[in-house]
Amino acid sequence: MASAASLPLLFLLLSLPILPIFVAAQTNVTVGLSLSAADNSSSWRSPSGEFAFGFRRLANTNLYLLAIWFDKIPEKTIVWYANGDKPAPEGSKVELTSDQLVLNDPQGQLIWKQPDTPPNAAISYGAMLDTGNFVLLPGPNSGYAWESFNSPTDTILPKQTLQLGGQLSSRQTGTNYSRGKFQLRFLDDGDLVLNTVGLPTSFSYGDYYVSGTKAQDPTDSGYQLVFDESGYMYIQRRNGQKFDFNKTTIPQISNYYHRATLDYDGVFVQYYRRRTGDASWQQLWIIPDNICLGTLDDLGSGVCGYNSYCTLKDGRPSCNCPSRYSLVDPNNQLSDCKPDFLPDCIGEDGSGNKEEEFQFQVLDRIDWPTSDYGRLEPMNQSECQNSCLHDCHCAVAIHRGQTCWKKKLPLSNGRFKEDDTAKALVKIRVTAPPPPPSSRNNTHCPIIPDAKGKYENKTLILTGSLLLGSSVFVNFLFGAAICLVLFTNRKKLKTVEPEISVLETNLRSFTYKELEEATQGFSEEIGRGAFGIVYKGVLGTSSRSLVAVKKLDKVVPKGEEEFKTEVRIIGRTHHKNLVQLLGYCMEGQQRLLVYEFMSNGTLASFLFGIMRPDWNQRVQIAFGIARGLVYLHEECSTQIIHCDIKPQNILLDDHFTARISDFGLAKLLMTNQSRTLASIRGTKGYVAPEWFRNMPITVKVDVYSFGVMMLEIICCRKSVEQETVADHRVILTDWAYDCYQQGRLDELVENDMDAMNDICRLERLVRIAIWCIQEEPSLKPTMKNVIQMLEGIVEVPLPPCPYPYSSVN
Repeated sequence: MASAASLPLLFLLLSLPILPIFVAAQTNVTVGLSLSAADNSSSWRSPSGEFAFGFRRLANTNLYLLAIWFDKIPEKTIVWYANGDKPAPEGSKVELTSDQLVLNDPQGQLIWKQPDTPPNAAISYGAMLDTGNFVLLPGPNSGYAWESFNSPTDTILPKQTLQLGGQLSSRQTGTNYSRGKFQLRFLDDGDLVLNTVGLPTSFSYGDYYVSGTKAQDPTDSGYQLVFDESGYMYIQRRNGQKFDFNKTTIPQISNYYHRATLDYDGVFVQYYRRRTGDASWQQLWIIPDNICLGTLDDLGSGVCGYNSYCTLKDGRPSCNCPSRYSLVDPNNQLSDCKPDFLPDCIGEDGSGNKEEEFQFQVLDRIDWPTSDYGRLEPMNQSECQNSCLHDCHCAVAIHRGQTCWKKKLPLSNGRFKEDDTAKALVKIRVTAPPPPPSSRNNTHCPIIPDAKGKYENKTLILTGSLLLGSSVFVNFLFGAAICLVLFTNRKKLKTVEPEISVLETNLRSFTYKELEEATQGFSEEIGRGAFGIVYKGVLGTSSRSLVAVKKLDKVVPKGEEEFKTEVRIIGRTHHKNLVQLLGYCMEGQQRLLVYEFMSNGTLASFLFGIMRPDWNQRVQIAFGIARGLVYLHEECSTQIIHCDIKPQNILLDDHFTARISDFGLAKLLMTNQSRTLASIRGTKGYVAPEWFRNMPITVKVDVYSFGVMMLEIICCRKSVEQETVADHRVILTDWAYDCYQQGRLDELVENDMDAMNDICRLERLVRIAIWCIQEEPSLKPTMKNVIQMLEGIVEVPLPPCPYPYSSVN
């Protein structure tokens, strides 16, 4: 008879699940076998066909998930996946090697490999079991070298256990398998907890559910989460007792499939479904009972995103944005909400806001309890509202009883509480916001059929640009109109400072003969544009003396003083993102400029070559161009509007730092040369609408061109491609907005994995670009605003359709 002291150990041994040491009735996957990611690709199925291992295509993409799924039901529910953060492009291959399972992309680059294989383990074969467990074995009658049950993702199945230290992670959305913000963890102290995490790290925020199965006496604490073969789930304590989750009758596992999943919305649910017939998954039980009220951590946004609030609907969280706030990610209801207006209220004269500028939305029983910065009492609701109105920091005031709590953005842990008497007073600006995703439709952004019956977004600027090569008369009219705009706005382009000798810039004055010798008779052409031809030259014998010599064409006649003034202004610019002017030549009718030599050529050759450049390098180039434009527009002594921003005018130095060239040259040329037919045709797709509307030419024309160019940097394709792409993709700005509106950024970047793995920054860059290409100049941000958005200092509001003036001509 067992002693009392040995009873806990006896219970422990009896409760352990029986683990097979060999696979019976299996179809072995031998070393060297592989599967490819493609539609209708084969899979490795379990003996009964209940489960399959292979690739599942992600909705509306050409990306694939290496997964295990229920194979006999129509919905093919996924229960395990390997590469959620890095989906595999079509043509990728998973192969069983002699020591591990490996997933490579079509170029042979590693995407994922199976973890936790014992060192020097020799794998003989693998097998998909009828339990839903995929296993690797060294040989017959041996234990598993690896099993998917020991590396769970968001789901556990009957006959699967979760040991101390084990965890599940939610996916981001129902269709996005990247790691989400929720975790289920079995702590070493015996508690099973649910908590949010600080993505992209694994830092755990406060728990919103705790099982309470730890104990002062370690022999009484929980040590194993068991999902047994009958579909019954419990935490096994070391003293033999069980902590039950389900209090209802369990549908028989012989007739029903069962699974327990940490869903993307943070609830842990046991589901069941009939094995046959037209059925769907049903909830058996769910924890916690009310996820909205589960956490009050000072860190993180809570269950819902920042500025959102949580309400309970059928036991599940529903995240809501206040009026005039909208989701940062329209495809993710758990994402942050952001105001569709400028929340700050400081006027240009430094005063606070006026009462007519803001109004309040009142939300009953809503609170953000961790976002207080001020408390006032006693105070009635009207006084609380008035205090918030005149406080530029106050975004929301909560009034409860005689107390007023003032809160500033971002708001966290928002929730609805049935028995609360609180009223949330949400301050919103009266002016109309940019349209939220739900209203970005054909009413706001017209889709106009063309002559072929197809549809495309049309804008005056792009229509004008594309017509430039088709009619001499139209070209003449456009050229004349633009020349008139340039003439009438000449003083707006640049304010000339009092004349100072060009020598004060420390520029070197070259003779024509010196530059002719330096370029070996202007023999090696390295660039050509609207302002002239660029030649490679050498000053002296050192390779460090390489220069670029630009011969300007059609310089303004009798413009010696203007040439000096403009060269002086250009010569006084000093910024790491501008090409440095070293000298000049002004001899007779010859006008030449000497620049430092950029060894890596133009951004155009970098972006539009055979190989797609590195994503992070492209992003840094975009940052550099933006910083250079901020300097030209706001920081140098005389404001310079470039007027011809395009990849051909961005050069890359030895370290691939972006350098803007040709800035400040527009006024050196004849009026009919600065914006001639050739110039516009050479930059079609980059020209801001202002040029065609007799509107003042401001720095916003450069902002437009930057937006177009940033889309090119994102996509690695030209702004207009009439022969190499489908009709709906010819004009990059139109296609990019369509992809953004439809949530198809993967198509926009053509499955650039580095970009897709940086999806938050990718979407932010696309939004910024769409703001820059707005037809209405007042809607375009300044380049300083662009930098702040790029660096994440300010949020990027949801952009409206850039083509509000589109119409049938």
